[in-house]
Amino acid sequence: MSNWIIIGFKISTLQATAPRHFTQSEFYDAFLSAAKTPNEDQPEYVSIAEGLLDGRTSPLLERIQEERTRRKRQYHSLTSACNTSQQQPQRKINKGDKLVDQLIQDLNETNDIPFFDIELPYELALKIFQYLSRTELGRCAQVSKAWGVLAEDEVLWFRMCQTESYHHGASVSDSPCWKSMLRDCRNSENTVRSNWKNRVGSISQLQYELGKVLCDVSSCDSYVVAGYTSGDVRLWDTLHWDSAASFLKPSPLMADVTPRPHVSHIRVNNTVAVAAYDDGCVDVWSTETGQEPVHHFQIPGRVHALALSLESPTLATAAGLDVRLDQPDERGYWRTLCQATLPKPVRGDSVPLVALSAGETVFLLAPEDLEPRVLHTIYGHPITCLDASASHAALGVKSCGWAMNDGGNKIHVYSLETGQSEMSVGNSAGDFSCVNLRDSPPHMLICGNKDRRVRVFDLRTGSSVTSLYAHHMGVTSVQADDWKIVSGGGEGLVCVWEMRMGAKLWEMHNRHPVRHLRFNTSTLVTANIPDEKSPRGACITDDDLTAHRRSLITPPKILIYTFRV
Repeated sequence: MSNWIIIGFKISTLQATAPRHFTQSEFYDAFLSAAKTPNEDQPEYVSIAEGLLDGRTSPLLERIQEERTRRKRQYHSLTSACNTSQQQPQRKINKGDKLVDQLIQDLNETNDIPFFDIELPYELALKIFQYLSRTELGRCAQVSKAWGVLAEDEVLWFRMCQTESYHHGASVSDSPCWKSMLRDCRNSENTVRSNWKNRVGSISQLQYELGKVLCDVSSCDSYVVAGYTSGDVRLWDTLHWDSAASFLKPSPLMADVTPRPHVSHIRVNNTVAVAAYDDGCVDVWSTETGQEPVHHFQIPGRVHALALSLESPTLATAAGLDVRLDQPDERGYWRTLCQATLPKPVRGDSVPLVALSAGETVFLLAPEDLEPRVLHTIYGHPITCLDASASHAALGVKSCGWAMNDGGNKIHVYSLETGQSEMSVGNSAGDFSCVNLRDSPPHMLICGNKDRRVRVFDLRTGSSVTSLYAHHMGVTSVQADDWKIVSGGGEGLVCVWEMRMGAKLWEMHNRHPVRHLRFNTSTLVTANIPDEKSPRGACITDDDLTAHRRSLITPPKILIYTFRV
């Protein structure tokens, strides 16, 4: 009512001093001016509420805006003072200088990234955003235009590609859009995984000559090398099928030897290929030049084990009780690093570089050691399989007699740095026939057993992740990655399993046992090698040609499955 009294008083005053008639618009303006007159008696929150109802902004926002303006002015005053102190003597300021200053100010405002009620420099905001995932970067790009520019920065997506193991060794300038590059890589990876699950791709067979029995096969990345009973060694480069280094010639010292000895062991890495023969000769070829061997030596007796480092051309050879390590120097000349004599012969299966099993004892051989170090030994408990990574060694131990009551056969995991046993996994009644630690995912161990099962163990907890009834005649080779398991059996089956579900995806069969199995992201290499290298009737001059006809129908095979279409 007080407002109405004031309005009436003002109207009567106007009428008394200047009696005239008001128009409708003048009366309306006088009414609004009187209504907006503040009342000193009403509380402050009432005026704030009336202001909000009238559409005015909150005083808090005005204070925030004032604080931001004050900070900007303080920042510009400090920067301008620093710039003035560093400038040359005063000169005449023209219009062009003002435009340049305005441009610099606009660029500074563009580089400031708003983070709620503060503004950060672009580089500092980029440091914060590098800890976000792909999904979080996509959400941040929708916050504002400034955040969108920051979330699309090429450095962020380049680091994302490096983190997810794409394009190692590349630089930021190699691609104009690393976000699209990452999307294409992930789509390609999903396509390859789908092809693995549905067996979509191509199969290539590496066949040398009919009638020559396959002895051993090794593969590394794109290289596949095979040795035959005829003494021939063949090298394939699956990326360049027309490579001139396909036929590897023997050493000139063996050229006149007839008949030529069988190839007993084959190994290959990215730089060299190695072949060991039954007479104790060892030839080393370069994978780039091929043809003639770059190194040749002979040791007394038959070579029982041959190992080649995957990272360097370091070769370990075992014949009887003698073990030697060979490696080229910086000029390319091969030297014998060390030689040692073990108390028992080395096993004839595939062994890592410096871990060798002899009977029930496992030795570590290093160039700096004068004598081999004993890693593991239990009297009466022989070693059935062995594998090693850069930091650990896993060995299958056969339990005998009273030890069978303690859970059966086990796999012992040792630390190569300390030489101490870290854990024992498995409790199977059958012998462990193969173990893969080097090519397994981190903290995982996969092994095969003669009880026809494939087992995967978690080395962090020592528990079993999965156990699969895989093959009918025992498991001969295994490998796994983060989602699948590939196993080979003595009956000739190659099986692909999904680890999480424990379901078989598909299988392929050949008559001979699977002795070699290795895969990478998009390629699988398998080799079916017969146990009998010279069976009766395998030669065309024999009386009984049954084995010869059988070898023509189902010869030993080297198959390459390519899932990248």
